[in-house]
Amino acid sequence: MNNKKRKFLTVFLAALTAVAIPGLLILNAFQSSKYKDLLKQVTDLEIQQEKLVEENKQLITDISMLSSSERIENIAENQLGMRQAESDEIIRVEMGDNNGR
Repeated sequence: MNNKKRKFLTVFLAALTAVAIPGLLILNAFQSSKYKDLLKQVTDLEIQQEKLVEENKQLITDISMLSSSERIENIAENQLGMRQAESDEIIRVEMGDNNGR
């Protein structure tokens, strides 16, 4: 009886191994495919991030250029007909605090 159990156990383990190996290979292929997809997503996101960083740099440059005091002064004088105030045209207004003083 003991010999039968040992033979059964040996056959069972051999069959289990025969089934487990292909199963593990299939699982490995699935994981490799998933890894490949995730790697492509990461690469695409890195490319997108690089483009956004470059676009951000360009926008910062544009903001700096558009907000320069020389440009604003030029628009004020040439397009809006403004000029710098003379010192006698400047009125200084002082505000007191709201406590009635």
